[in-house]
Amino acid sequence: MTSNKPASLPIDLSPRDTAEHDSSENELSEDTVELVAALAGTRRRLLEEVGQVIVGQSDVLDQVLTALFAKGHCVMTGVPGLAKTLMVSSLTKTLSLDFKRIQFTPDLMPTDITGTMVLAEGDHNGGRGHRSFAFQSGPIFTNMLLADEINRTPPKTQAALLEGMQERRVTVGGVTHPLPEPFLVLATQNPIEQEGTYTLPEAQLDRFLFMINVDYPSLDEEQKILIRTTLDSTPSLEAMLTREQIMRFQNLVRRVPVSPYVANYAARLARSTRPDDSIAPDFIPKWVQWGCGPRAGQALLLAAKSHVLLSGRFNVSVRDIRKFVHPVFRHRFGLNFTAVSEGYDTDTIIDWLLESVPVIHDDQRKPGLLGKLWGGTKKAAVQ
Repeated sequence: MTSNKPASLPIDLSPRDTAEHDSSENELSEDTVELVAALAGTRRRLLEEVGQVIVGQSDVLDQVLTALFAKGHCVMTGVPGLAKTLMVSSLTKTLSLDFKRIQFTPDLMPTDITGTMVLAEGDHNGGRGHRSFAFQSGPIFTNMLLADEINRTPPKTQAALLEGMQERRVTVGGVTHPLPEPFLVLATQNPIEQEGTYTLPEAQLDRFLFMINVDYPSLDEEQKILIRTTLDSTPSLEAMLTREQIMRFQNLVRRVPVSPYVANYAARLARSTRPDDSIAPDFIPKWVQWGCGPRAGQALLLAAKSHVLLSGRFNVSVRDIRKFVHPVFRHRFGLNFTAVSEGYDTDTIIDWLLESVPVIHDDQRKPGLLGKLWGGTKKAAVQ
């Protein structure tokens, strides 16, 4: 297989995190600074608490937390037995959130998810026997919904989640019912068995903030898993965040500032996946059938904002954007037959993309301390 990997470019010339927004942290209120510090401390305690049950998978847990505070949904791809379900249920215990699980099967109906109208008896003018239809809510009315093996049910049932994921509400019998806040869908799918499965439609995949690859544990981690899971008891997890605190942190994410040049970098990354775009690298038209839409850039910024808050910061750098390109992009563009037959996947294309798309600095931006030290080298970013 011939290599079509592009030449590496010296792209990451951005000022480091502390200089990304020169005065943003100085302008924050004391309450906001305390909230950011509290969230970073809570993240560490959450991971330690869940670590009593889940060994390893720290990257997966980090991404799920990032998605939660960004108000985004996740689809997790991995073979059976990697503790995907246990990971989600353990996390919800530390977050004081309601948790429900749906096992998707070929005979699952949309009303099994959203709920349905049932005929109920009630009082009428002091007597009994009056009947009317009442809404009986389905499992989607929860805070964290685990959609297990979502690709095992037909598209009609998969689509039942679509309105809830996007609009945070469902419509049954012509009546709209709001979903509880916060609301997060965590879907899992098995990448090995394809018989009897239904590929998620692109429109629904685009609603997921992240596609998270869950990999096998290391040898040391697997040894610890074997020891812990064969004991006669499991640790009880302590709740560390209330529903109100989570919603407060979610609102804070939207207040995180992003500089124009960081937003420009995110936009150019998304546009560079489109075969017909003038800024797309040469290998994109060769291997890619269709590219990412604007929602990919939105997801990049929201994920980066959530991440910096969880890290105790209040500014977004190019490195924060680059951290989430793989989970944000890998399900948002499609490869053509040639790429698939050559054995390429979207992660490979994203690797090349990150090496090919340069950082172009905004010369109008006020330089911070490190920016002044770089001086004229800003214009040396490869076009």
